[in-house]
Amino acid sequence: MRAQRMLRVNELLKREIADLLERIDFPIHGAIVSVSEVVSTPDLRHAKVHMSILGANEPLQKDIIRFLRGKRPFLQKQISKDITLKYTPVLSFDLDSRIEEGDKVLAIISEIEDQASKN
Repeated sequence: MRAQRMLRVNELLKREIADLLERIDFPIHGAIVSVSEVVSTPDLRHAKVHMSILGANEPLQKDIIRFLRGKRPFLQKQISKDITLKYTPVLSFDLDSRIEEGDKVLAIISEIEDQASKN
């Protein structure tokens, strides 16, 4: 039952953070920023937020993560107002590159298929 609770809390945090990010005015435009996953510690005191950033080069992605880390106190305060938990988890933001890596794999597969169809 504990694992189910962790999954529910992680999903709730993910949705809440995503909603809050929609209200933040990002200084960097042109990139798509989304929450791909939230992983909380068993005691729910810390949560790692994995962010997907599409349409931005690596330095711009790092700037966006740095911006989010600066907004951490604001986000935690809003979460504490909107979600009733014993402790509001301390958020940490990390770049999730799984989608980009998947796109690269699909591009390679597509290229191989194109080469195979030409032969």
